[in-house]
Amino acid sequence: MTAKLEPFTAAPALMKSWMATSIAVAKSLEPSLIELVKIRSSQINGCANCINMHTVEAREKGETEQRIYLLSAWREAPCYTDRERAALAWTESLTRLSEAHTHEAAYETLKAHFTEEEQVNLTLMINVINGWNRIAIGFGLWIDPAAAKSAAA
Repeated sequence: MTAKLEPFTAAPALMKSWMATSIAVAKSLEPSLIELVKIRSSQINGCANCINMHTVEAREKGETEQRIYLLSAWREAPCYTDRERAALAWTESLTRLSEAHTHEAAYETLKAHFTEEEQVNLTLMINVINGWNRIAIGFGLWIDPAAAKSAAA
């Protein structure tokens, strides 16, 4: 894959702000939940770059291979908590919002497991990863996770 452009070069100020927002939102909930949301949204959107990056990050944060592999079938897999299931249902309903308006049922489950602040934080995280998916797919980005980590440092 050849990148069409480098967003951080083309629009450095806004991309720096976008990155800062992404980092802040990612710190707003438990890391394991954040990575599951990032991976699941990226799977739905077909973003190879983000799936690659976030599965590596999930492993580094202690996520198991089993839970990563089963994520696309989370409803049938017994290895996710009720809180994670609520977050994944909310992720799917917002990521697929244009396909079917199923967010009301997902929201009822979400309310049972997340405070109002956590609901906002999770919704922002879903928006952020969907945005990154669109940036990566739209501009043909492929970022090696090790290179991204060294660039961030």
